[in-house]
Amino acid sequence: MINHYLQLAQVICLVFAAFFILLQNRGVGLSSTFGGKDEIYLTRRGLEKTIVNMTVVLIAAFVILRL
Repeated sequence: MINHYLQLAQVICLVFAAFFILLQNRGVGLSSTFGGKDEIYLTRRGLEKTIVNMTVVLIAAFVILRL
């Protein structure tokens, strides 16, 4: 019974972590090759910082649940 809840919690952590990873937008990559803006991001602020922190928390929670 507890094993079922742990598996469910792991799946939820992974789904939300994947969602937050997909939300992260760097602005670097092939777009600069094809004429995109050449911007440099030195610090994360506001919502971007929150998204990165939530991603780290969810992945850490997943690792703890796997132990």
